[in-house]
Amino acid sequence: MHILDFEKLSLRDINRTLQDANKHSSFSIKNPKGSHALAVGINKKMDVNVVGSVGYYCAGMNKFSNIKIEGSAGPGLGENMMSGIVHVTGDVSQYAGASGHGGNIIIDGNASSRCGISMKGIDIIVKGNVGHMSAFMAQKGSLVVFGNAGHALGDSIYEANIYVAGEVASLGTDCVEKKMTKKHQNDLRKILTNANIAINNLDSFKRFGSARSLYNFKVDNAK
Repeated sequence: MHILDFEKLSLRDINRTLQDANKHSSFSIKNPKGSHALAVGINKKMDVNVVGSVGYYCAGMNKFSNIKIEGSAGPGLGENMMSGIVHVTGDVSQYAGASGHGGNIIIDGNASSRCGISMKGIDIIVKGNVGHMSAFMAQKGSLVVFGNAGHALGDSIYEANIYVAGEVASLGTDCVEKKMTKKHQNDLRKILTNANIAINNLDSFKRFGSARSLYNFKVDNAK
């Protein structure tokens, strides 16, 4: 494993090293000290382990790589990621996984507001709580929350699925509780299995999704 240390290298040097590295390389990044835009735009299969907390937009546009952050992360974690895994052992700030097209984000702690905003195929797993307006305008993919969800969950949601084991403060516009069928239990189990999260009982999870009442124009709503 190659070691990259912020005490000796700049952010630009570290990101350039990650971009230029060969496939299947492994890196350990020391002393990040909340640095912003770390490990962005990686488009090859490799392992990156960040020892410490990071700032905004860490692992943005990730493709193929496995990035672990031993700490917390600022706004925009994994923004617009395409594939791969981003795993945070602490908490994350706003809009984690925004516009994510694929891959997995695993958050061991809590996520702030707008987690999964406009997600387009990514699966986001939060072992703690999520803040208000999470999965806002979510189009595809899944948000799995082991804890509680804040107000306006799933506001203006399209065809994504939300699974919550805890309490929901309120649902957003056009988001409703939906039946948790055997198919959806199997889908949830597959998502957790792919993230190496073992769970035997899924009965505590409720499913939320679109009522589809916003899909068509209604003249009665015109002013």
